[in-house]
Amino acid sequence: MEPHSIVVVSLQSPKERLWGELVDISNAGVTVRGIDLSAFDDFISQVLHPEGDRIGLPTLFFPMLRIERIALDEARGSIPSMAEMFEKKVGRSLANYLEQFA
Repeated sequence: MEPHSIVVVSLQSPKERLWGELVDISNAGVTVRGIDLSAFDDFISQVLHPEGDRIGLPTLFFPMLRIERIALDEARGSIPSMAEMFEKKVGRSLANYLEQFA
């Protein structure tokens, strides 16, 4: 997986799943600009209807001992990827949206 890929990271102890942009992956761990998967719809709602400043995604580091799995956010058959759902609802790609916070 390359930096700037859109991924879903599954963590253990405690169990969590995050969606976002892969910033870096190393022997030490994984850095992601992302959110908890359960907050995806709330994030899209905030992007579409901001009350004040637009929000970006927090940059988070997780040590390798917490990483259970990293999966590319890809469409599967007729099921779109989360990045595709974001683009369809917001009208711009996640990468394009995140550029304003770089």
